[in-house]
Amino acid sequence: MSSPHVPQATPTDGAPQSDEAGRDVRVVPPRGGASHARTWSRGFLAKLVLLAVVDALGVYVAMAALAQESYGILWVMVALLVVTNWVYFSRRAVPLKYFLPGLAFLLVYQVFVVGYTGYVAFTNYGDGHNSTKAHAVDALLIQNEQRLEDSATYPLAVVEGGGGLGFAVLDGDEVRVGTADEPLADAPDAVVVDGDITEVPGYEVLSRAQVLERQTEVTALRVPYSDEADAGSVRTQDARNGYLYRSTLVYDEAADTMTDTETGTVYEPNRDGQFEAADGSTLAVGWRVPVGFDNFTTAFGDPRYSTPFFKVLVWTVVFALLSVALTFFVGLFFAVVLNDDRIRFRRVLRSFLILPYAFPAFMSYLLWRGMLNKDYGFVNTVLLGGADLNWLSDPWLAKIAILGVQVWVGFPYMFLICTGALQSIPGDLVEAAKIDGAGRLRLWRSITLPLVLVATAPLLISSFAFNFNNFNIIEMITEGNPRFPDASVPVGSTDILITMVYSVSGLDGGAAKNYGLASALSIVIFVIVATISVISFKRTRSLEEIN
Repeated sequence: MSSPHVPQATPTDGAPQSDEAGRDVRVVPPRGGASHARTWSRGFLAKLVLLAVVDALGVYVAMAALAQESYGILWVMVALLVVTNWVYFSRRAVPLKYFLPGLAFLLVYQVFVVGYTGYVAFTNYGDGHNSTKAHAVDALLIQNEQRLEDSATYPLAVVEGGGGLGFAVLDGDEVRVGTADEPLADAPDAVVVDGDITEVPGYEVLSRAQVLERQTEVTALRVPYSDEADAGSVRTQDARNGYLYRSTLVYDEAADTMTDTETGTVYEPNRDGQFEAADGSTLAVGWRVPVGFDNFTTAFGDPRYSTPFFKVLVWTVVFALLSVALTFFVGLFFAVVLNDDRIRFRRVLRSFLILPYAFPAFMSYLLWRGMLNKDYGFVNTVLLGGADLNWLSDPWLAKIAILGVQVWVGFPYMFLICTGALQSIPGDLVEAAKIDGAGRLRLWRSITLPLVLVATAPLLISSFAFNFNNFNIIEMITEGNPRFPDASVPVGSTDILITMVYSVSGLDGGAAKNYGLASALSIVIFVIVATISVISFKRTRSLEEIN
């Protein structure tokens, strides 16, 4: 006979139970149950907020890239945002969470910059070739606008809205309003009193005083008459009456030609990114196009650039080598002297020696520039007793001055690393050498210097790379002066390659902008520094055998 069914009591979650052997067993409910619902911790909320900020910034950059038609930047930013959100919201990519920020910064500030510089080096990017062909066509049509002789007079008011300054124009009985980016459109709710436009919905009508304050902007403003580029634009000189301006150039999109309606000259696009006539004349505005190795050919083959380039290259290498050597040996000298136990007040002396390192380098550069002034500088008037030395205008004195200032700024760093290297040399090694009869010179040559070089060689290589591109000291002390008398480009005796690139690019305002040539020179600098660094690192392996 079967025993009656006895209902089993349901164990309470987490309550101790007993198995058949009498042992206590705790029943744990399955994951995902109601009692184990996921709760948002403070760490998760903080991560959510930080990622929201990152996403907002990324979307802003992406939208700006889209507005500038920089599709490469746009897609790279979208990819970074997708990867970032996947990594930090996924449980499968824990290792990526730690090095993704560094990897992203490496890609953006190193890989992308080098890649984009390489791209620009093979284009004609610069003054007259700043944008795309479509933008060049629009700029040519705008720049060649002239007032039509039979143009009607349009009473207008200067207005300001979300799109910036604009014109409200009384065209017959209708009011039309537009800005530099938006062509004139009907404004049916505008208010006109005695022929003057007093109110325009969505815009602020500027007073006469406000117009006078922004007179330059008003007279330079052009508002397209309609969506058609050939329809011209409205401009004004007195902020009261507008006139229709139309370009003397006509662009035929089908034939891809630009025609001057006054002379009948037809311009066709050439391989250099310009509209060129049959007689060889070109229009002022062009567009970016690939030019192959033309920029590198110009840098090394055009005497205007090649002659000063090789002079600057030699001085750059000499400056970098001497800066590293002088700062290292001066720092090593003080480190050896103050590493001797017989020297009193060593801590105080070391504190004084690192003071130049405690001050920002650019402040030291500006201070030394004043001290080296020919007429009232401290060096001439006090240290040299009123000497008449033109430190910053004589080619050789300027170079000596720059090296001296660099030693002053750089030796404390070498002093610190050499002090650490000296103090890490095992004392028993030195004592063993002395017992074997090694003198001070032999001890220095065979033990101290090699072991110091083992510890400092990578830092010396990085210091060389830094001084090879030490833009600040040249720009803040001499600005590259004195200029080469026979050079057709703004380059001088104390310029190094990086400051020459700055001058050639035109960012200093001294010449026409030529980003393509400047990028080509930057690639040359990169190759030189990389080659020297690789060779130097291979050579330092022989020092490690001493260890």
